Amino acid sequence: MGEIGKGGPGNTWLKISLQAPATLVESVSDLMAVLSGSGVEISPETSEGTRISGFFPCADDRESGAEITRVVGEKMGEIFALYGLPTPTLHSETFDDQDWATSWKRFFTPVEIVPGLVIRPSWEEYPAKAGERVIVMDPGQAFGTGQHASTRMALSLLTRSLTRHPADRMLDVGTGTGILAIAAAMYGVSQVVAIDNDPEAVRVAAENSANNNAEMRVEVSGVDLVDVKGKFSMITANIVHDVLVSMAPLLQKLLAPEGRIILAGILRGEQEKNCIRIYEGLGMQVLESMHEEEWAALLLQRTTR
Repeated sequence: MGEIGKGGPGNTWLKISLQAPATLVESVSDLMAVLSGSGVEISPETSEGTRISGFFPCADDRESGAEITRVVGEKMGEIFALYGLPTPTLHSETFDDQDWATSWKRFFTPVEIVPGLVIRPSWEEYPAKAGERVIVMDPGQAFGTGQHASTRMALSLLTRSLTRHPADRMLDVGTGTGILAIAAAMYGVSQVVAIDNDPEAVRVAAENSANNNAEMRVEVSGVDLVDVKGKFSMITANIVHDVLVSMAPLLQKLLAPEGRIILAGILRGEQEKNCIRIYEGLGMQVLESMHEEEWAALLLQRTTR
Protein backbone atom coordinates (compact mmCIF):
# COMPACT_ATOMS: atom_id res chain seq x y z
CA MET A 1 0.00 0.00 0.00
CA GLY A 2 1.64 3.23 -1.08
CA GLU A 3 0.92 6.86 -1.72
CA ILE A 4 -2.11 7.61 -3.89
CA GLY A 5 -1.60 11.32 -4.56
CA LYS A 6 -0.11 11.82 -8.02
CA GLY A 7 0.25 15.56 -8.22
CA GLY A 8 3.43 17.58 -8.33
CA PRO A 9 4.64 21.06 -7.46
CA GLY A 10 2.10 23.70 -8.37
CA ASN A 11 -0.79 21.26 -8.56
CA THR A 12 -3.93 21.18 -6.47
CA TRP A 13 -3.92 19.77 -2.94
CA LEU A 14 -6.83 17.74 -1.65
CA LYS A 15 -7.52 17.73 2.10
CA ILE A 16 -9.55 14.73 3.27
CA SER A 17 -10.85 14.72 6.86
CA LEU A 18 -12.78 12.33 9.05
CA GLN A 19 -13.73 11.86 12.70
CA ALA A 20 -12.12 8.93 14.51
CA PRO A 21 -12.93 7.50 17.95
CA ALA A 22 -10.13 7.35 20.52
CA THR A 23 -9.38 3.68 19.86
CA LEU A 24 -8.66 4.36 16.18
CA VAL A 25 -6.72 7.64 16.27
CA GLU A 26 -3.27 6.11 15.92
CA SER A 27 -4.31 3.52 13.31
CA VAL A 28 -6.20 6.05 11.21
CA SER A 29 -3.44 8.70 11.38
CA ASP A 30 -0.79 6.12 10.45
CA LEU A 31 -2.84 4.91 7.48
CA MET A 32 -3.58 8.47 6.38
CA ALA A 33 0.16 9.22 6.43
CA VAL A 34 0.96 6.18 4.30
CA LEU A 35 -1.75 7.00 1.77
CA SER A 36 -0.94 10.70 1.44
CA GLY A 37 2.83 10.60 1.75
CA SER A 38 2.63 14.31 2.59
CA GLY A 39 1.22 15.29 5.95
CA VAL A 40 -1.38 14.49 8.58
CA GLU A 41 -3.17 16.95 10.80
CA ILE A 42 -4.55 15.67 14.13
CA SER A 43 -6.89 18.13 15.82
CA PRO A 44 -7.62 18.12 19.57
CA GLU A 45 -10.15 15.57 20.79
CA THR A 46 -13.78 16.63 21.24
CA SER A 47 -16.95 14.84 22.32
CA GLU A 48 -17.34 13.73 18.68
CA GLY A 49 -13.89 12.18 18.50
CA THR A 50 -10.65 13.36 16.91
CA ARG A 51 -10.59 15.01 13.49
CA ILE A 52 -7.83 13.59 11.32
CA SER A 53 -6.92 15.13 7.98
CA GLY A 54 -4.62 13.97 5.21
CA PHE A 55 -3.15 16.13 2.43
CA PHE A 56 -2.96 14.65 -1.06
CA PRO A 57 -1.36 16.15 -4.16
CA CYS A 58 -3.67 15.67 -7.13
CA ALA A 59 -4.27 16.89 -10.67
CA ASP A 60 -6.51 19.90 -11.09
CA ASP A 61 -9.61 17.96 -12.09
CA ARG A 62 -12.62 16.43 -10.36
CA GLU A 63 -11.88 12.89 -11.47
CA SER A 64 -8.49 12.79 -9.74
CA GLY A 65 -9.88 14.08 -6.45
CA ALA A 66 -12.85 11.74 -6.59
CA GLU A 67 -10.62 8.71 -7.14
CA ILE A 68 -8.34 9.63 -4.23
CA THR A 69 -11.36 10.12 -1.98
CA ARG A 70 -12.79 6.78 -3.04
CA VAL A 71 -9.58 4.91 -2.22
CA VAL A 72 -9.20 6.65 1.14
CA GLY A 73 -12.81 5.85 2.01
CA GLU A 74 -12.32 2.21 1.08
CA LYS A 75 -9.14 1.82 3.15
CA MET A 76 -10.59 3.65 6.15
CA GLY A 77 -13.73 1.55 5.93
CA GLU A 78 -11.61 -1.58 6.31
CA ILE A 79 -10.06 -0.33 9.56
CA PHE A 80 -13.39 0.81 11.00
CA ALA A 81 -14.97 -2.54 10.07
CA LEU A 82 -12.39 -4.36 12.20
CA TYR A 83 -13.96 -2.62 15.20
CA GLY A 84 -17.53 -3.18 14.06
CA LEU A 85 -17.91 0.48 13.09
CA PRO A 86 -19.50 1.87 9.90
CA THR A 87 -17.34 3.50 7.23
CA PRO A 88 -16.65 7.07 8.33
CA THR A 89 -17.96 10.10 6.47
CA LEU A 90 -15.20 11.89 4.56
CA HIS A 91 -15.03 15.64 4.09
CA SER A 92 -12.82 17.11 1.38
CA GLU A 93 -11.63 20.50 0.20
CA THR A 94 -9.08 21.62 -2.36
CA PHE A 95 -6.58 24.45 -2.52
CA ASP A 96 -3.44 25.29 -4.44
CA ASP A 97 0.10 24.54 -3.38
CA GLN A 98 0.75 27.94 -1.87
CA ASP A 99 -2.39 27.73 0.26
CA TRP A 100 -1.36 24.31 1.59
CA ALA A 101 1.91 25.71 2.87
CA THR A 102 0.00 28.08 5.15
CA SER A 103 -3.09 26.01 5.95
CA TRP A 104 -1.47 24.37 8.97
CA LYS A 105 -1.27 27.74 10.66
CA ARG A 106 -5.05 28.08 10.83
CA PHE A 107 -5.29 25.01 13.04
CA PHE A 108 -2.19 24.99 15.22
CA THR A 109 -1.75 27.68 17.86
CA PRO A 110 0.07 27.62 21.23
CA VAL A 111 -1.67 25.33 23.70
CA GLU A 112 -0.96 24.44 27.33
CA ILE A 113 -0.76 20.69 26.91
CA VAL A 114 -0.40 20.06 30.66
CA PRO A 115 -0.15 22.62 33.48
CA GLY A 116 3.08 24.56 33.08
CA LEU A 117 4.01 23.10 29.68
CA VAL A 118 3.05 24.80 26.41
CA ILE A 119 3.41 23.49 22.86
CA ARG A 120 3.78 26.19 20.23
CA PRO A 121 4.48 26.25 16.47
CA SER A 122 7.66 27.97 15.33
CA TRP A 123 5.80 30.77 13.53
CA GLU A 124 3.86 31.84 16.65
CA GLU A 125 5.27 34.16 19.28
CA TYR A 126 4.38 33.14 22.81
CA PRO A 127 5.52 35.03 25.91
CA ALA A 128 6.10 32.32 28.51
CA LYS A 129 4.72 33.02 31.96
CA ALA A 130 6.84 32.69 35.08
CA GLY A 131 7.80 29.05 35.61
CA GLU A 132 6.29 27.98 32.28
CA ARG A 133 8.17 25.78 29.82
CA VAL A 134 7.59 25.93 26.06
CA ILE A 135 8.27 23.22 23.47
CA VAL A 136 8.49 24.30 19.84
CA MET A 137 6.91 21.66 17.60
CA ASP A 138 5.47 22.08 14.13
CA PRO A 139 2.77 19.90 12.62
CA GLY A 140 3.26 18.11 9.32
CA GLN A 141 4.24 14.62 10.40
CA ALA A 142 1.88 11.77 11.27
CA PHE A 143 3.22 11.59 14.81
CA GLY A 144 1.04 14.42 16.14
CA THR A 145 1.82 17.35 18.40
CA GLY A 146 1.12 15.94 21.83
CA GLN A 147 -2.63 16.46 21.82
CA HIS A 148 -3.65 12.80 21.86
CA ALA A 149 -5.02 11.69 25.25
CA SER A 150 -2.25 9.10 25.77
CA THR A 151 0.49 11.67 25.17
CA ARG A 152 -1.16 14.27 27.38
CA MET A 153 -1.47 11.81 30.25
CA ALA A 154 2.11 10.58 29.80
CA LEU A 155 3.32 14.19 29.85
CA SER A 156 1.26 14.93 32.93
CA LEU A 157 2.61 11.93 34.85
CA LEU A 158 6.15 12.66 33.66
CA THR A 159 6.26 16.34 34.54
CA ARG A 160 4.64 15.81 37.96
CA SER A 161 6.95 12.91 38.78
CA LEU A 162 10.10 14.78 37.74
CA THR A 163 9.05 17.82 39.74
CA ARG A 164 8.74 15.71 42.90
CA HIS A 165 11.45 13.13 42.20
CA PRO A 166 14.24 14.31 39.84
CA ALA A 167 15.77 11.70 37.53
CA ASP A 168 19.29 11.76 36.14
CA ARG A 169 18.86 9.30 33.24
CA MET A 170 15.72 8.50 31.25
CA LEU A 171 14.82 6.09 28.46
CA ASP A 172 11.97 7.03 26.08
CA VAL A 173 10.83 3.98 24.09
CA GLY A 174 8.96 4.70 20.84
CA THR A 175 9.81 8.37 21.04
CA GLY A 176 7.82 9.51 17.96
CA THR A 177 8.26 13.28 17.75
CA GLY A 178 10.47 13.20 20.84
CA ILE A 179 8.00 15.23 22.87
CA LEU A 180 8.40 13.21 26.09
CA ALA A 181 12.19 13.19 25.74
CA ILE A 182 12.32 16.95 25.16
CA ALA A 183 9.98 17.60 28.08
CA ALA A 184 12.18 15.44 30.32
CA ALA A 185 15.26 17.47 29.38
CA MET A 186 13.37 20.67 30.16
CA TYR A 187 12.43 19.27 33.56
CA GLY A 188 16.02 18.59 34.51
CA VAL A 189 16.94 15.11 33.25
CA SER A 190 20.59 15.32 32.27
CA GLN A 191 20.65 12.36 29.86
CA VAL A 192 17.70 11.10 27.81
CA VAL A 193 18.01 8.11 25.51
CA ALA A 194 15.18 8.28 22.95
CA ILE A 195 14.68 5.30 20.62
CA ASP A 196 12.25 4.42 17.84
CA ASN A 197 12.18 1.69 15.20
CA ASP A 198 10.81 4.11 12.58
CA PRO A 199 13.64 5.97 10.78
CA GLU A 200 11.32 8.90 10.05
CA ALA A 201 10.47 9.21 13.74
CA VAL A 202 14.18 9.21 14.57
CA ARG A 203 14.77 12.02 12.07
CA VAL A 204 11.83 14.08 13.32
CA ALA A 205 12.67 13.59 17.00
CA ALA A 206 16.30 14.62 16.44
CA GLU A 207 15.17 17.70 14.52
CA ASN A 208 12.68 18.68 17.23
CA SER A 209 15.32 18.13 19.90
CA ALA A 210 17.70 20.48 18.10
CA ASN A 211 14.97 23.08 17.60
CA ASN A 212 14.42 23.10 21.36
CA ASN A 213 18.14 23.28 22.20
CA ALA A 214 17.91 19.87 23.87
CA GLU A 215 20.29 17.94 21.62
CA MET A 216 23.04 17.93 24.26
CA ARG A 217 20.74 16.07 26.67
CA VAL A 218 18.64 14.00 24.28
CA GLU A 219 20.26 11.19 22.29
CA VAL A 220 17.92 9.99 19.53
CA SER A 221 18.54 6.77 17.62
CA GLY A 222 16.98 3.70 16.05
CA VAL A 223 18.83 1.28 18.34
CA ASP A 224 16.84 -1.81 19.32
CA LEU A 225 15.65 -2.03 22.91
CA VAL A 226 17.65 -5.22 23.51
CA ASP A 227 20.85 -3.28 22.72
CA VAL A 228 20.22 -0.43 25.16
CA LYS A 229 22.81 -0.39 27.96
CA GLY A 230 22.82 0.83 31.54
CA LYS A 231 20.16 1.60 34.12
CA PHE A 232 17.55 4.35 34.02
CA SER A 233 15.83 6.12 36.89
CA MET A 234 12.89 6.94 34.59
CA ILE A 235 11.46 5.08 31.61
CA THR A 236 8.58 6.22 29.41
CA ALA A 237 6.78 4.04 26.87
CA ASN A 238 3.76 5.47 25.07
CA ILE A 239 3.10 2.65 22.61
CA VAL A 240 0.31 0.02 22.59
CA HIS A 241 -0.74 -2.66 25.06
CA ASP A 242 0.67 -5.72 23.28
CA VAL A 243 4.11 -4.15 22.82
CA LEU A 244 4.18 -2.91 26.43
CA VAL A 245 3.46 -6.45 27.62
CA SER A 246 6.06 -8.09 25.37
CA MET A 247 8.83 -5.68 26.35
CA ALA A 248 8.05 -5.72 30.09
CA PRO A 249 11.00 -8.00 31.09
CA LEU A 250 13.45 -5.84 29.13
CA LEU A 251 12.14 -2.63 30.69
CA GLN A 252 12.33 -4.19 34.16
CA LYS A 253 16.02 -5.02 33.62
CA LEU A 254 16.77 -1.47 32.47
CA LEU A 255 14.95 0.22 35.35
CA ALA A 256 17.17 1.22 38.26
CA PRO A 257 16.26 0.24 41.83
CA GLU A 258 13.37 2.48 42.93
CA GLY A 259 13.22 3.77 39.36
CA ARG A 260 9.92 4.85 37.84
CA ILE A 261 8.20 3.89 34.62
CA ILE A 262 5.31 5.48 32.74
CA LEU A 263 3.15 3.33 30.49
CA ALA A 264 0.66 4.88 28.05
CA GLY A 265 -1.23 3.92 24.92
CA ILE A 266 -3.36 1.52 26.99
CA LEU A 267 -7.14 1.18 26.87
CA ARG A 268 -8.77 1.43 30.28
CA GLY A 269 -10.31 -1.77 31.57
CA GLU A 270 -8.84 -5.13 30.58
CA GLN A 271 -5.70 -3.77 28.91
CA GLU A 272 -4.96 -1.59 31.93
CA LYS A 273 -5.54 -4.47 34.36
CA ASN A 274 -3.32 -6.79 32.32
CA CYS A 275 -0.44 -4.29 32.22
CA ILE A 276 -0.71 -3.83 35.99
CA ARG A 277 -0.68 -7.60 36.51
CA ILE A 278 2.36 -8.13 34.27
CA TYR A 279 4.43 -5.28 35.69
CA GLU A 280 3.51 -5.97 39.32
CA GLY A 281 4.63 -9.55 38.69
CA LEU A 282 8.04 -8.10 37.77
CA GLY A 283 8.38 -6.25 41.06
CA MET A 284 6.74 -2.91 40.32
CA GLN A 285 4.05 -1.00 42.18
CA VAL A 286 1.44 1.35 40.72
CA LEU A 287 1.91 4.83 42.18
CA GLU A 288 -0.65 6.66 40.09
CA SER A 289 -3.08 6.06 37.24
CA MET A 290 -4.83 8.49 34.93
CA HIS A 291 -7.87 8.06 32.70
CA GLU A 292 -9.25 10.10 29.85
CA GLU A 293 -12.23 8.73 27.96
CA GLU A 294 -11.14 5.24 26.76
CA TRP A 295 -7.46 5.65 27.57
CA ALA A 296 -5.33 4.94 30.64
CA ALA A 297 -1.78 5.77 31.69
CA LEU A 298 0.21 4.36 34.61
CA LEU A 299 3.10 5.53 36.77
CA LEU A 300 4.88 2.61 38.47
CA GLN A 301 7.93 2.27 40.67
CA ARG A 302 10.33 -0.63 40.95
CA THR A 303 10.24 -2.09 44.44
CA THR A 304 12.67 -5.00 43.94
CA ARG A 305 16.45 -4.69 43.93
